[in-house]
Parts: sequence; structure tokens; C-alpha cells
Amino acid sequence: MTADKDAAPTPMMAQYIEIKAANPDCLLFYRMGDFYELFFDDAAEASRTLGITLTKRGKHLGEDIPMAGVPVVSADEYLQKLIAFGHRVAVCEQVEDPAEARKRGAKSVVKRDVVRLVTPGTITEEALLEPGRPNHLMALARLGGAGRNAAFALAWTDLSTGSFRLVESDIDRLATDIAAVEPSEIVVAEPVFHDETLQPLLRRYGRAARPEPQALFDGATAEERVCRFFGVATLAGFGGFSRVELAAAAALIAYLGKTQMAARPALQRPERVVAGSLMQIDPATRASLELTRTMSGKRQGSLLSTIDRTVTGAGARLLAGRLAAPLTDPAAIRARQASVGAFVADMPNRQRLRAALTGLPDTERALSRLSLGRGGPRALAAIRDGLEAGFAVAAAADTELPDELRDAVAALAALPRSLHQALSETLADQVPLIKRDGGFVRDGAIPALDAARALRENSRRVIAELQGRYAAETGVRNLRIKHNNVLGYFVEVGEAQAKALAGEDGETRFIHRQTLASAMRFTTSELGELETRIAGAATEALRIELEAFERLVAAVGEAAEALRRGAEALAVLDVSTALAELAVAEEWTPPHVDDSLAFTVEGGRHPVVEAALKAGSGEPFVSNDCDLSPPGASRDGFGAIWLLTGPNMGGKSTFLRQNALIAVLAQIGSCVPATRAHLGVVDRLFSRVGASDDHAEGRSTFMVEMVETAAILNQAGERALVILDEIGRGTATYDGLSIAFAAVEPLHEVNHCRALFATHFHEMTALAARLTRMRNATMRVKEWEGEVVFLHEVTAGVADRSYGIQVAKLAGLPAKAVERARQVLAELERGEQGEKRTAFVDDLPLFSAVAQRVETPAPEAHDKLRDALAALDPDSLSPREALEALYSLTALLRASR
Repeated sequence: MTADKDAAPTPMMAQYIEIKAANPDCLLFYRMGDFYELFFDDAAEASRTLGITLTKRGKHLGEDIPMAGVPVVSADEYLQKLIAFGHRVAVCEQVEDPAEARKRGAKSVVKRDVVRLVTPGTITEEALLEPGRPNHLMALARLGGAGRNAAFALAWTDLSTGSFRLVESDIDRLATDIAAVEPSEIVVAEPVFHDETLQPLLRRYGRAARPEPQALFDGATAEERVCRFFGVATLAGFGGFSRVELAAAAALIAYLGKTQMAARPALQRPERVVAGSLMQIDPATRASLELTRTMSGKRQGSLLSTIDRTVTGAGARLLAGRLAAPLTDPAAIRARQASVGAFVADMPNRQRLRAALTGLPDTERALSRLSLGRGGPRALAAIRDGLEAGFAVAAAADTELPDELRDAVAALAALPRSLHQALSETLADQVPLIKRDGGFVRDGAIPALDAARALRENSRRVIAELQGRYAAETGVRNLRIKHNNVLGYFVEVGEAQAKALAGEDGETRFIHRQTLASAMRFTTSELGELETRIAGAATEALRIELEAFERLVAAVGEAAEALRRGAEALAVLDVSTALAELAVAEEWTPPHVDDSLAFTVEGGRHPVVEAALKAGSGEPFVSNDCDLSPPGASRDGFGAIWLLTGPNMGGKSTFLRQNALIAVLAQIGSCVPATRAHLGVVDRLFSRVGASDDHAEGRSTFMVEMVETAAILNQAGERALVILDEIGRGTATYDGLSIAFAAVEPLHEVNHCRALFATHFHEMTALAARLTRMRNATMRVKEWEGEVVFLHEVTAGVADRSYGIQVAKLAGLPAKAVERARQVLAELERGEQGEKRTAFVDDLPLFSAVAQRVETPAPEAHDKLRDALAALDPDSLSPREALEALYSLTALLRASR
């Protein structure tokens, strides 16, 4: 926006236009008194998004200026809504005293400037954050140009806690690594942002993914910029980082500088995530298994909500972080298991500790707000209460503890007692939210403050005495001495009593100040002098309190590292006791986790479904065994594959998912819903369960299924766990069956992974005769008086049929439709047995086409097919080559007709 020469804007509007021009991609919150005002297009957008009134203020270029505003005191509520809709907000504050502006002239405008950009990944306000969910800001860097040879890295931080991590990635793993973090905002260099290869990935995050100038990601200056931020000469003490990792870290720091302005975040030293140290779970698998969110995006109903027994915000975030990134090191997993086991065995200590942690303030986030200059007295009180709880927990802890818990207790014992003493002696028991009004320093803490407060409080009594005297002298019983920010102290009487304030000689000591509709206001020289003394006392008291606040904030800053370690220790204790509470309440058992390829689960249950049954009907969950360990006594080969058949509604998908969830729970160090479990570490988890399309990418349900299946066949290794449900059911019967065959064979022969493969293609069960590690299993059902009963039990064998018509009947399909389906099924089954097809079957185009396609080929065509098959070596074929060979054979068959 630029001003027209013939219609120059007012000084205030000119200032707004200038500041808005510097922040074109943000809604500008322009501070005017007790409101943040928005103008022009910003006002219209805010009105639509927030549902607030759109008004106008003056004109610009001959047009009315739209205006909308929100109160400063409730700005957080409005910011939350704007951020949720994907907006960024530039907060513009007054940066000088209005008295200074008046000195420059009557028309001078108070200087204002943007003090902060509020974006989804940089929120720190307690009211805008979910206590149990991290809020990650991520930077994605790429070096080496476009294509598969490019190097990628991710850097992410939770500004509300100061965590800072890095990981190097590649084009195949990038989506998986990003999904593990669940960032609220991703910043990417402009050329990378517009790279067509990455567009499908970035589009998943919508407005949360935003381009930034390439200069932020400059790898040549990255190390220098990171060193400068942390105030060190070299990063050698932080560990070894690649150039692309440093580029991501430097970009993240630069973006924080851009959004936080003068405030310097207290970030932890960057921690490098070692490749292979965490279970890789791709986005489709995370969504399918509903680890932290359901398919509809809700937390309720997810695995996380089911297992979360934590009682602190920091503990809830730590649990969510562990669930998002399970470990792959058996020793590290066993260390966490030992912590949980210690509290399972010691109920009194567990209950005592959980009681001490319950209601504890969020020390991590309070520390971050203070470091950014956004914390108030309650943030200091949170630090004080966190220290007190830390000391109590450390004192009550047992001397014999597992390593993880012993380290946590040591961190609590090392918390600064002098800081706790200073905070306890200075802060009142109950403190206000905002520091500007004072009242947060306890009486007796600072003698000078007590003196100023005494004068201020005593003045109230003096005012009351003066009011009584004036009322007696004038005879006006309803005379009142009041105060406001404009007039200060004044005498107010009704209009009819105003004459009584005049003296007998016409002169009076009461000086007229203001006339209202029903009252008149006066002052006196005596009242003016008293006001000066009162204002001085109040100002002095507030000055002393604010100085005390700054001293305490500085002391907290000096102890930041110890405080952060203490907060992390309390979170570890919270998670360990919570998982122990879960294990005891739900009768879960500790799994044996090692570096073998074993996968044996006895009496396994689906944790979310079981919880839903308990909360609803109270019906018990039917447990089932699963054994994907390498077949044979030695168990030194590759893992097994189970081919699972059975009816819809029989429980196949639940069985598949429960075993994947058991693997995840085991590798975060938790007990698992089973009577016994022995699991070799799973390094990659794949799930192709359920059906959905992708309108944004123009992909049908079947196309999405094929893309996900291709990713599994291209990436799964021997340590992977794969669960596949109904591969090939989204296309024609023979195409689907062919694809299902072509998918399961490489899993056995090439990928060598442990897998559960559920299907309605009963023809596939014949594979168990030639695939040595494949086993057939089925879901048991019973028929009773024409009705089907689903037993939800997994047993060895093959399903005799799919019971689809019975399920359709249960779903409420009209009786005539059910009966017609039975007739068609009966005729089709007779046709498969070689009986003559009836006329109505001939009228069904699908089955007519099938009949034609399975006719016996001519003898010469038979020879060509036989020769082509003989030339194939299945063991040497890649998945792609196997699929191409299948198409070639199909073409030979068609050519023979």
C-alpha cells in the first residue's frame, strides 16, 4: 500500500501502512490503547475468521478504512483462532512513552514497531498450547541440488521447552522423518519449496509449510552462525554434524531471530539423532495405526490417549515423543523397562510419587517464557514449586534404583537450593498473572517495599478521613472522593448539591474540574498534594517490585541448565510411574526384547479396542497368539509370514493392528497387552490397512493402495514388520489376485521380513505349500440356525468362505437383496464346480468375461506359455521384474485367444 499525494493519510495511518508494508504476509495487530486494531484487508479477514464486528475509521484514497479490533487482555484467545486457521500475526506495540511523542508536537504519533511474529511453530503462551503435546518448529535443508543424490537434513525445536534436535535424511526417508516429529510449522528454502519432487510431501502440511529466502539455509556460513548463537568458538564440544545438518540448524536459528525479534530463545545444545536408532514409521502407517491421532485427527481414541496415565504436562509430552519414535537399541529399551518395572513392583512408592507430581506446574514451559521475556510472576512461581517438588522427590527416592531413575534423582538433587530460597522468600504464595500491577512480592521480603506500601495503604485511610471532613463542612452527605486515570483524585457531588461547595463570600477552595449529566466534579489544593504523595508511594512500590522481578528472572536464567535437567527428570519419573500404573491396572506384561528376528506374542490384545469394550459393553476382548519367529528349532533364519483368511467382521484387521501396536509399545519400554511376548527389534514398521483416496494428489483408493504397497516392497528389510490387509481388492478379481500374489512372494523371497497378510483371495493359501516360511491362519466362525457367529479367534488353517452375505444382512441390507445375493452365489459356486451355468449368469457381463478369459489356450499357445515359464528364475527376480514377467505371461495368454 502506498499513499496518494492528493489524499495523504493521517500520521497514525501512515505509520500503520509503513509497518504493514514490512510485514505483508502477516495480519498486523496494531496496538492502540487497550486494543489491537486491524485495518484494510486484515480487518476484513479477522472479522471473517474471528466473527468480530467490522467497522470503519476515517478514509484513505477516498475510501472508508475497514477496521476491527480485539482487546489486549483477551488477545491470546483470538491469536489461537487465527493460528488455527493458518494465519501469521505480527504484534505491533508502542515502543516509546506517549510523553516523548507529545514533546515532538501535538500531531506526533507514538513510535510503534513489530516486537514479534506469532506463527504456528513459535507459540509459547500457555493458553495457546496443549499441555501434553509438543509444538515443533522444523527447518528442512537440502544440499547437492535436486534429485535422488541430494542430501537432506531436518532441524526442529519446541520453542516452549527449548529442545533442539537434528537428523540427516534422504529423499526416501524424508516423509517418515518429518512424520515422526509432527511439526506445527516447516520452513523450507524457496527453491526447495517449489521443487515438484517435494510438492506432494509439503502439501500435506498446507499453510504450515512455508518458503523462506535461500540465504537462511546457506551451508557455507552455517557453522559460524550456529557458533555465534551459542556463544562458542567451535561446535566440537557439541558433537559431529554434517554440512547439511548445520544448514538446517542455522536456518532454524535464523527463522527464530526473524520471528522473535530482540528476544533470544534459550535453546538447548543441538542433539543429533543417529540414523537407525529409532523405529521408522512412515506417515501412512502412523495414520493407519492411529498412534497419536485417530484417522479423523482427534486425540481421543488413539493409542496415545489410551495409554496416557501421566499427571504432568512435561510427562505427557515425553510419552508422546517416545510413542512417536520407538527405540531400536535393545539395551536402551531394557533400561526404560527397568524403570517401569521398578514402579510396578513398588506400589507404595509409585503412588506416593504420583501424588507428589499431580498438579505440578509446567516448569519447562515457564522457563522458556521467562527466557523470551514473556513470563510473569506465575512463571516464577512455577519454577519455585517445581524446585520444591524436585527436592521432595529426591529426598524420598530409594537408594537402589535402575540407571535411568538414578540419573533422574541425581538431577533433582543437584537443583539450586539458593534459587529456591530466593524465590520462596520473595514471592507471595498466590501471585497475579501480570507483573505490571505488582502485588507478587510477599510482605516482609523487602523493607523499602513495605514502607512504600504502608504509605500507599495509609493514604487510603487519609482519603476516607478527608472525604468525611469535606462532607461535614459542606453538609453534603453523599459527597465522594473518587479516582480515575484521567483526572486523578476528585470530589464528586450531585448537580443539585454543587452550590453547597461555594463559600459564603462566593469564593471556595473547591475548584471545578468537570460537569457530567447528573454530577459535578471538583478538586482542592489539599487533595492535589495528597494525590502527589499517594502516586509517589504507588510508583515507588511498583518500581521496587519490578526490580525484584528482574533479579529473580536473571537468577533463573543463570540456573537454566540445571532447571531444565530437573524438569526432564520429573518428566521421566512421571512417564515411568504412569506406564507402571497402566501395566498394573490393565494386566500388561513386560516383553523380552532382543536383537533376534523373533516375534512371539501369546494372548495378545488390541489396547485401544480392549479399552473401548471395557468402557462400553464390558465385553471381554478375545486374545490371540501370533508367532512370526523364524521357523524351525534353531530359529536362525528369516521371520515368518502369516496368510490370514476369514470373514469380514471376523477381526482380521484388529489382529493385524494389535501386533503392530505391541511392537511399538515394546520398543518404547512399556509393558504390552499380552500374557507373554518375545520380540526381536523391529527397525521399520509398515501398515497397509484400510482404504482411502487422496483427492489432493488425484489418487484413487486403489492407486493409494498400490503406492503404499510399492513403498513396502521397495524398503522393507529382514528386521521390518509388515501388516497388509486386502491387497488387490480395489480392482478386478483376476488383476487383484495377480497383484496379491506378486506382493506376497517378494515379501518372502526378497524382503525376508516378518509379515501378516490378510486376504479374501482364498486361492493364495496354496502358496504355503511352496513358500517355506508362510503359514495359513484363519478367523474362526460358527453358524447357528442360519446365523453367523464371529468368535474373533485366530487358528491355523484356511477359511472355507467369506460370509460376506451374512455380514451384509447384519448391516441391514434389505431382505430381497440378501436373498438375491444368495441365489447369485449359489449359481456361481455351481459354475466353479463345472456345472452348466444358468441363463441369468450369462447375462452378468463380469462373469461372462471371466469365463472367456479362463478358456483353455490352443496347443501352440500352451507351448509358448510353458517355454516362457520355464525361462523364469523366480529367486533372481526383483519385485518389478516379477510384475513385468506376470504381464508378459498374461499377454501371451490373451494373444492365444
